[in-house]
Amino acid sequence: MHHQRSEIDRRSVRVKLTDKGRKLRDIVAKLFATHAEGLTTRAILDADAMDEITRALKRMERYWTDQIRYIY
Repeated sequence: MHHQRSEIDRRSVRVKLTDKGRKLRDIVAKLFATHAEGLTTRAILDADAMDEITRALKRMERYWTDQIRYIY
């Protein structure tokens, strides 16, 4: 990942993926797609169940983030 401070506003940072970062992103995306396809092909989970799990995990992450925010 490459980041660069703005010349105009030093509080602002521009972030972008390097070539290596884009390759890694593509590998992870392909792995995720392969696993998702395997879950649906083997009838372990359908698309609705995966969406429901994703929503639940996002709610858990929000809860944990809020807990950490209030501790510190």
